Amino acid sequence: MNRFIYLLIIVSLFSCREFNDINEKNINVNQNLNQNNALSDNFDFLPTSTTSDVYNRNSYSFSYSEEHEQSEWVAYYLDNDDIANTNFERPFFEQDPIVKTESADWRNYKKSGYDKGHLCPAGDRKKSFDDYTETFFTSNISPQEHEFNSGVWNRLEEKVRYWATKNDGLYVVTGGVLSDNLETIGKESVSVPKYFYKVLLSKDGSKMIGFLVPHENSKQPLYEFVVSVDEIEKMTGIDFYPNLEDEIENQLESKSDYKDWSF
Repeated sequence: MNRFIYLLIIVSLFSCREFNDINEKNINVNQNLNQNNALSDNFDFLPTSTTSDVYNRNSYSFSYSEEHEQSEWVAYYLDNDDIANTNFERPFFEQDPIVKTESADWRNYKKSGYDKGHLCPAGDRKKSFDDYTETFFTSNISPQEHEFNSGVWNRLEEKVRYWATKNDGLYVVTGGVLSDNLETIGKESVSVPKYFYKVLLSKDGSKMIGFLVPHENSKQPLYEFVVSVDEIEKMTGIDFYPNLEDEIENQLESKSDYKDWSF
């Protein structure tokens, strides 16, 4: 009996030590995550590109896929200054002159049954008319069902603007999941994604959240579409926020909870 008790004590000591080591590691990581202003003002928030065709506009950057005739991602910083009540005159959609292979003609969408769905929303670029106008290049749109575009996707866009204000700024990466054998529209065969995603990182680098939304009308609450960023990376082949410290990036991208975000 004494030998049995002795073994129990030894096992308990090792278990406690192991637990304390793990707990201490998590505390250290969380301390790193919670440091204010952990990211520098010139933090490079752009994801990797599977096409190597990355372009920079004044108000956002994008990686264009000639194969799918749209951007695989659009990335930008969003804060209070970008969200205004200004009502600019809505311009026409135009092909993007900086895309070396030429972005898709807007006529591909005509009578297709799909909206010209913004990736970087015009509502996120109201700091100036020039910034607003840039969102109407066809490099910044993807075919979206109307009920999706005006419904769940619009709800998510509005929530992102709310979070940008609440968190004193957000880094945003968004796009459609571009894969093989997708439906296409128009003479240039513009792909119609089955899913759209958004990956958000707070300005101070302390929290991240990913959304993967099926391309269909939905009344489900937005938190139902929260997934780990790791999952979006596997589907897209894109590495999001690769310039974060590896330990912090791994910690943030593996999470699929939303307790740090106010829904």
